[in-house]
Amino acid sequence: MSDLYPNIDAFCRHWTNASMLQHTYEALEREFKAGNDGCIDAAKSILECACKTLVEELDDPINPIRERSDSPIKSDNPSLGNWLTAAIRLLNLVDDRTDPLNKVISQYNTLTVELGNFRKKAGPLSHGKLGFVSRLSEHHRRMAIIAADTVIGFLHDAYLDQQTDPVRTFEPYERFGVFNDKIDAHIGFVGARIEDGRLIVGIELEEFDTRRIDVSVSQLLFGVERQTYKEALRRTAALPLPLSEEEAVDD
Repeated sequence: MSDLYPNIDAFCRHWTNASMLQHTYEALEREFKAGNDGCIDAAKSILECACKTLVEELDDPINPIRERSDSPIKSDNPSLGNWLTAAIRLLNLVDDRTDPLNKVISQYNTLTVELGNFRKKAGPLSHGKLGFVSRLSEHHRRMAIIAADTVIGFLHDAYLDQQTDPVRTFEPYERFGVFNDKIDAHIGFVGARIEDGRLIVGIELEEFDTRRIDVSVSQLLFGVERQTYKEALRRTAALPLPLSEEEAVDD
């Protein structure tokens, strides 16, 4: 089935942690397989989810796009076109409002709307030829999905060319494979000790630039080994919290 929408499939496999995107993808597959027009709305919804995912990933928290004077998503209920424009802008794919790509963006909704209007007229035009209407409906569904797939493919390719901020990203560690390999090869640990139940370790960035990392057991497990964190949580569930210094003195 993904042969018809390979870009949507690739985007959703990349963003497995975006739950709303995954639910919408399941709806798209289900409705298209059943031959229902619901897949048309699902295709538009999945494009909107894709745009929102990219906006959330790429937005600048110091200067969020929603708060800018010319923001396309300034209203309480931005349209699909608004979200698409915001994603395109954060991907730095347009220079200004006169960029020809803006025209392409604005025509996406027009295409899906006019296909629907054409279908509404198909009944009387075909003089009761239900077979024609059925084929037209099938082509409409395919066209809507292909159009969404094309735009998502364009956005996804542009995003993969971006250098995302590792401090803010929602991407998993594995997404930064090449960068991780470089860090592991050239950056090292400088001593480690346990102090008051915390791991203290130095990270040597350069000869005279060493950063201190101070992490508790729970922080370490939650960040790098969730399964062990879960097991530790189970084993300590019935145990009491440790006394604070003031409580210990009072006792």
